[in-house]
Amino acid sequence: MILAATQDAARLFLELGTVTVVLAVGARLAARTGFSSIPLYLVAGIVLGALAPPALDDALVTTVSEVGIVLLLFTLGLEYSALELASGLRGGVRGGIVDLALNFPPGFAIGLLMGWGLVGALVLGGITYVSSSGIVAKVVSDLGRVTKPETPGLLSLLVLEDLAMALYLPLVGVALIGSGVSKAIASAAVALAVVGLIFLLALRHGDLVSRAVWHESDEVLVLSTMGALLLVAGLTEHVHVSAAVGGFLLGIALSGPVADRARILVWPMRDLFAAMFFFFFAVGIDLGDIPPVLVPGIALIAISCVVKTATGWIAAAGLDPEARLRAGTALIAHGEFSIVIAGLAVSSNFDPGLAALAATLVLGTALLGPLATHYADDLVRLLQPGGATTAVQRR
Repeated sequence: MILAATQDAARLFLELGTVTVVLAVGARLAARTGFSSIPLYLVAGIVLGALAPPALDDALVTTVSEVGIVLLLFTLGLEYSALELASGLRGGVRGGIVDLALNFPPGFAIGLLMGWGLVGALVLGGITYVSSSGIVAKVVSDLGRVTKPETPGLLSLLVLEDLAMALYLPLVGVALIGSGVSKAIASAAVALAVVGLIFLLALRHGDLVSRAVWHESDEVLVLSTMGALLLVAGLTEHVHVSAAVGGFLLGIALSGPVADRARILVWPMRDLFAAMFFFFFAVGIDLGDIPPVLVPGIALIAISCVVKTATGWIAAAGLDPEARLRAGTALIAHGEFSIVIAGLAVSSNFDPGLAALAATLVLGTALLGPLATHYADDLVRLLQPGGATTAVQRR
C-alpha cells in the first residue's frame, strides 16, 4: 500500500511538473513576443491533451481551475474601489442591456435551427451571451491595460453578466430537468441577496475588512487574505453565484496598504493557478466531437466576434476609437461559464452536439479574442486615413 501511494505521488509530481514546464515555455514565448500568454496555454493544452493527456484526478483539476479564476478576479478587484464599481455599474446598465440584446439571440436562433427546441435554444443563447471573466481579466493584465479608460466599463459588463448568470443558471437547470420552478426562483433570489450583501459590505465597510486582514507579517497577511478569499468564494458558489464574483468583490473591499501588499503577495499564485486553468480547460476539449458541428461552430464564432465587438464599442461610447475597439475585442473570448452551461445540458442527457458546439465556440473565441485585443490599436490606425503608413512606422 505504501509503495502504491509512493508511486501515485511520483506520478502526480511528474505530471504536474511536466505541465508546469510546458506552461513556463509558453510564458517565455509570450514575454519574448509581447503577446498574451493565454493562446499559448490553450494550444499547449490542446496538443498535450491529444497526444498524452495527464491522468490527473478530476477533482484536483477542477479545484486548481476554480482557484485560478478566483485569484484572477480578486487581483483585478484590488485595482478598483467600491465607489468606482458602484459608479461603473450604474453607468453600465445601458451596456448590459445592449450586451444581452446582441449576444443572446444568435445562440438562441442557431439552437432552434439545429433542432434542439426551445430548451436547447435557451441553453445555447446563454452560452453565446456570457464572456469569459477569467480570460478577459488575464488579457487586460497581460497587456497592461488595467488603468486604460475603457477598463472600468468593461469590468462593469463582466460583473453584470456574472450577476445575470445567478438568475440564469438555476432557471435553465430547471428547464433542462423540467421541475421545480419555484425552487429555482427562490435560489436566484438568495443568490442576488448574498451578492448584494457582500457588495454593500465592500461599499460601506471596506475599511473594516481591510483592518481585519492587515498585519505587518507577510505570512499572516497572505494567510488572512487567502482565507477570506476562499471563504467568500465558497459562500457565493454555495448560493449558485460564480466564485469569481465573490473574489472580485473582496478585492474591491480591500484598500490602502493591505491592497498594495496583497497584490504583491498573491500575484505569483494567481499566475500559476490561472495558467493551469487555461491549460486544463483546453485539455478537457474532445476534438473528436467537433467535426460534426464545425460549420455551425465557425458561423457562431464569426457572429460572436462581430456582436461582442459591437457590444464593447457601444458600451464605451464617448471614448476614442482605440479604447472602444479594445473594449469590444476584449469581450470576444468565451470560457468558463459557457462550459458550465454546456455541462448542465450534458448532465441532463441533452444532445451531446450542443456541448461540442459550445466547445468549438469557446476554443475559437478564446484563441481569437486575445489576439484581436492585442492588435486593436493597430487596426484602428490602419482604418484611418494614412493609417497604414503610421502602423508601419510604429513597427
